[in-house]
Amino acid sequence: MGSLSGKIALVTGSSRGIGRGIAERLARDGALVGVHYGNNEAAAKETAALISAAGGRAFIVGAELGVPGDMDTLMAGLVAGLEAHGESTIDILVHNAGLNFMGRSIEVLTPEEFDRMIAVNVKAPFFLTQRLLPRLREGGRIINISSVSTRVASSGDSIGYPLSKGALDVFSHALAKYLGPRRITVNAVGVGYTDTDMTAEVLADPAHVERNVSRTALGRIGQVPDIADAVAFLASDEARWITGTKLDVSGGVGL
Repeated sequence: MGSLSGKIALVTGSSRGIGRGIAERLARDGALVGVHYGNNEAAAKETAALISAAGGRAFIVGAELGVPGDMDTLMAGLVAGLEAHGESTIDILVHNAGLNFMGRSIEVLTPEEFDRMIAVNVKAPFFLTQRLLPRLREGGRIINISSVSTRVASSGDSIGYPLSKGALDVFSHALAKYLGPRRITVNAVGVGYTDTDMTAEVLADPAHVERNVSRTALGRIGQVPDIADAVAFLASDEARWITGTKLDVSGGVGL
């Protein structure tokens, strides 16, 4: 992997789970990382502390997404964090924060739940990108964390989530062309079944694990480093000629 020394990254939803793993990996590669959280400040501070303990640099940015004023709050925290480190621009933007109402089929998903999911999974990445474009350096990176569920249809018990991630995929593709003249690459990462603290309850069911493993070509549940390493590659100079794509990081789900 190429060094990210001197680069500045913002990873939304990075207080826990996959986002934490991404933040830690980018920091390990040398980037100064803004650790964004929605409500769990303690977890974000823990992520930043883990990064610092490993010799990296990080600061936290708190802002609940999908609510009025979310972008103003996030930008104020980000600018303050950047200024504290003598910076004003960023190089890498990772849209990781997401919301999924598990087990909510089309028959029961409410308009309020649907609106909330779209607000976090689609509207927030769109308008955060809009606000950050003036601060995103030439040759920068935008990486959108998507899902394998846009390729492999589920049983229908969570149909709103892949719908929102499909919108994010289209955003990635269109934005890549738009930002091409600035040499900013835009790519999506399609995540499959992954073991995190947030999926622990589901993965505690052996039958569920067996079912998911059986659908995965590489024969196991994904781990956070599997995703973080792929994101680090897309953020690196080695991926400078890759844009407008979706990298399937699922271990081959549904092949």
